[in-house]
Amino acid sequence: MGILNNLKDHFKNAEFTVAPNKKLKTICDDFKKTFGCTLAVYKGNKLADPDLTIKQLSQLTSKEVKSSTKTELNIKASMKVGEAEKLFDTVFGLTVQIKDPTGKVCVDNNLTIGQAARGEK
Repeated sequence: MGILNNLKDHFKNAEFTVAPNKKLKTICDDFKKTFGCTLAVYKGNKLADPDLTIKQLSQLTSKEVKSSTKTELNIKASMKVGEAEKLFDTVFGLTVQIKDPTGKVCVDNNLTIGQAARGEK
């Protein structure tokens, strides 16, 4: 069943876009609706205030948050968790962790987002 699920992940048409003026809680909610996993956004080593936008977060952190990037963030269920987390950092300068659907456990970076959403290990 794992091979079939992985194949389905390649064909899922999930649109996930991130704009600098979106609140972090909206981005996290959209991620959960799209992929079924929890997205945690950090400011330093603490969770960022969910009511901030990416642009507002860039004004409160010493790390450069790229709030005016024109690069589009494309994430698919077939991507490895580690790749997706790195993409957030590359495109927006955001530190994120993808967690299981309950939001309690960080997912193994070698799993795909689809595998993580299904609870595979």
